[in-house]
Amino acid sequence: MASNGSDLQDLQDVQDLQDLQDVQDLRPAGRTPLRATADNALKIVVVGGFGVGKTTLVGSVSEIRPLNTEEVMTRAGEGIDPAGSWGKRSTTVAFDFGRITLSERQVLYLFGAPGQERFWFLWDRLFSGALGAVVLVDTRRLEDSWYAIDRLEHHGTPFVVARNNFGEPGHTLEQVREALDLPPEVPLVDCDARDRESGKRVLIELVHHLAALAGADAAALAGPGAPDAIYEESTP
Repeated sequence: MASNGSDLQDLQDVQDLQDLQDVQDLRPAGRTPLRATADNALKIVVVGGFGVGKTTLVGSVSEIRPLNTEEVMTRAGEGIDPAGSWGKRSTTVAFDFGRITLSERQVLYLFGAPGQERFWFLWDRLFSGALGAVVLVDTRRLEDSWYAIDRLEHHGTPFVVARNNFGEPGHTLEQVREALDLPPEVPLVDCDARDRESGKRVLIELVHHLAALAGADAAALAGPGAPDAIYEESTP
């Protein structure tokens, strides 16, 4: 997950994402216009298996009415699409899109990836230019998350894993970490994709992870003989 110099500059700027803690729900009945002063767009992707809550998460934290590319599931998809036993009546066929204004200059764009296997070919394009990703998992179907984690590792995209709780958890987070074979440095948190504050906490966890990686990369680029000031500036 090494970063180049340009990525490090982006990650220094992304520390302002901690303003998410203070972001209010600005969603009015109408449209929320983008500020004319916004000139720095930051991209985060939400991935995971079918029906884990990606569309719900993007919609719960977005300040605008999210763009959804959902289509009704029909009998034509039987045997191809996952069974409707999970209560799904529609499915994302391209991506979900949401937005959070962080400051006068910075805007966060959220892209929710489609979960069905036949749409996975879109993921590589969605990962392009992303600072990081959230892998949303359902512990009833952990195996659906393996491909998402594999692709993110292949692209070298930093990520955190969020367990979307559909009820009382039946396993500890450490058991989930072991089942997913996650290295200890990858954050694993609980969330409720329907709750805006819970979704914000997931994004803040990702920001902390990105900042930590940026600090480590800056220290590595500086080398062992660099002045202490370099480390202080690059470490959150």
